[in-house]
Amino acid sequence: MNELTELKKILRQKADPQRAEVYKRFFKTGRGEYGEGDIFLGVTVPVLRQVSKEFRTMPLNEVIKLLRGKIHEERFTALVLLVHQYQTQPENQKKIFDIYLDHTTCINNWDLVDASAPSIVGHYCFKSNDTRTLERLAKSPLLWDRRIGMLATLFFIRQGDTGAALKLADMLVSDRHDLMHKAVGWMLREAAKKDPGATMDFLKKHASSMPRTMLRYAIEKFPEKERLDYLKKKDQTPSGH
Repeated sequence: MNELTELKKILRQKADPQRAEVYKRFFKTGRGEYGEGDIFLGVTVPVLRQVSKEFRTMPLNEVIKLLRGKIHEERFTALVLLVHQYQTQPENQKKIFDIYLDHTTCINNWDLVDASAPSIVGHYCFKSNDTRTLERLAKSPLLWDRRIGMLATLFFIRQGDTGAALKLADMLVSDRHDLMHKAVGWMLREAAKKDPGATMDFLKKHASSMPRTMLRYAIEKFPEKERLDYLKKKDQTPSGH
């Protein structure tokens, strides 16, 4: 039995059909929803991460097969493996970065993006001073590309560089998808911790017109009075939505 077959067998042994039903609702797999048709085994994230430790040296071609699988937990495990190999194999970082960007249609739910985009796309773009890739992702018609681009800026923010996050936020401030409202708001919240001045300038420009969810995420850690003032002004703005 090769590693890929063995990993898939272990995941199925740890399946929980009742939890799988909960996950199907939580990750919006119904018709017309963003996770439409996704299949779950019902394996928790801590278990997936633990299982992945046994397969950390799985060949990249096998990891790619796992990433292309129909099972959500298989794709999550593949991304955990890619992150680990990216971080421990500097000589393969460009290859893994390219594999990642070639498979964004497989990185097709918010948990998959959030667990991998900062560590792979964010790190690679930061070290190579490449913000054009992030901007290209932000302009994509594919929701997951846009979220990958936005979440990748978290690595920049953690290095004290908020420029990429604020630029992408400016590009995506009018995005129509709720998952992007949350992603942009979250990155604005993180940017405010590193550069409150630049983030406040962004909010002064956009707070009245950005989606309420985005604003609520962005100001979540503000002092209560300041937060309530932002929301009050938002509610009083006819053009707000």
